[in-house]
Amino acid sequence: MALANTSWQLRLHGVGNASAVELGSAMATIERNGVPWLTIDCGGEGLTAYQAYYGDAPQALYITHTHLDHVAGFERLFVSSYFDPDRRGRIRLYVPATVLPLLHQRVGDYPNALAEGGVNFWDAFQVIPVGGSFWHDGVRLEVFPTRHHWPETAYGLRLHGSVVWTGDTRPIPEMLARYADAGELIAHDCALQGNPSHSGIEDLEREYPPALLDRCLLYHYGNREEGEVLAARGYRVAHPGQVVALAEPTAMQVEA
Repeated sequence: MALANTSWQLRLHGVGNASAVELGSAMATIERNGVPWLTIDCGGEGLTAYQAYYGDAPQALYITHTHLDHVAGFERLFVSSYFDPDRRGRIRLYVPATVLPLLHQRVGDYPNALAEGGVNFWDAFQVIPVGGSFWHDGVRLEVFPTRHHWPETAYGLRLHGSVVWTGDTRPIPEMLARYADAGELIAHDCALQGNPSHSGIEDLEREYPPALLDRCLLYHYGNREEGEVLAARGYRVAHPGQVVALAEPTAMQVEA
């Protein structure tokens, strides 16, 4: 069953790399009918921007990978959820299965989550390990591996027909040929200069056809000046707080 007619958009909480504090840590929320539906990652600055806008913490998150600019907000999220009986254990956390042990090492593996004892870090969340796809709110989303730092440690996300979020990655033409073949907006890692873990604009120009580049929204760049240079080259560049309208998804849906 295709999705009923609704309004979808992508709200960008942060668009910078780990050093671009003024741009905020790369993090975004897919909104449905004007309310947050699924948040991507949980960086420190990104979580601050989320809470400043919505006045609350995320209710559902997908985690792309576990570098700290993408997961540094978890301790704060743990505290706000665990001490609220209405939220404890109810924040849905979708984590690719091979990323889950890394996330635990980063944020959950401490002798006592609280000094008083008696509490496990993950008691505050509903942790859902995911494979190639998962269901959220009756809608099917797809997960695909990306090229960031080390194999099986970073994954992108697709809402079919609407949006693809690459997360941190080198160019992945073979993945996007499969997971961005339905006209989706592609939010893509890109700075002026690439490195072994991230894409530069010349990498994308070499690897992707112009028609795909036209669908890209570039984020994870180094500073505002870099963003201006990318825009001057004719590319669509993401900005903190920006809201981007999305096409109606063609993902599968089931009745709740």
